[in-house]
Amino acid sequence: MMSCDGELVSIITACYNCEDFIQSTIDSVCAQTYHNWELIVVDDCSTDGSVQLVQDNMARDKRIKLINLQQNMGPAKARNHAIDSAQGRYIAFLDGDDVWYPEKLEKQLFFMNETQAALSFTAYKKMSEAGVVQEGVVRVPEKVTYEQLLKSCVIGCLTAIYDARKLGKVSMPDILKRQDYGLWLKILKQGVVGFGLDEPLACYRVRKNSVSSNKFLAAQYQWRVYRQIEQLSIVKSIYNFLWYAYLGFRKSRI
Repeated sequence: MMSCDGELVSIITACYNCEDFIQSTIDSVCAQTYHNWELIVVDDCSTDGSVQLVQDNMARDKRIKLINLQQNMGPAKARNHAIDSAQGRYIAFLDGDDVWYPEKLEKQLFFMNETQAALSFTAYKKMSEAGVVQEGVVRVPEKVTYEQLLKSCVIGCLTAIYDARKLGKVSMPDILKRQDYGLWLKILKQGVVGFGLDEPLACYRVRKNSVSSNKFLAAQYQWRVYRQIEQLSIVKSIYNFLWYAYLGFRKSRI
């Protein structure tokens, strides 16, 4: 395993009214066995105590930084502000209600070095809004290409890391939902292959009324990505959407 003083990792954390969860998120970053990171929290005009919590943590750890947006911009623009200010070679993502396991960065960066991956992602677990970890693991394939990703998004945002030295800084498309999916497609469309580490190294919090918990809404945004962002033909959009529906149904039956 690599030492804990390698290349700088910039962790992009979008936050909007995450007062109940953001401390757990920050604690999971501070507990990393890999130490050379900066945590960039971008607050999208929260109306709760999120900002004060982040500021309290900044006073204890100088690696934590805050971007306080003056108007609500949505998650895509919020994350892109943080990406613009990132100083690290590696860009990682962790929203303000999710958590990492302590060896996440160390293991994943070692994996990226071994595979020479420009984009990597890992398996993860899910937990309830109250933080109860569910049984089972969201598994990932060894590799994914652009055409494969069109059929199903196998990359959890909280697990993804890309190498800005190899790819440059790549921003998210400015859409209300599924902007992380749009980012992975943008990267893979360049001919890049994403590498999956099939070990759960993060935990995704399923919140009430989220897109991930509403299958019909998620399907709507999936279609918009095909037509509006990727600008696929109607035939190719239908083809990939049928795959998306089939794979989603099969996953729900396991």
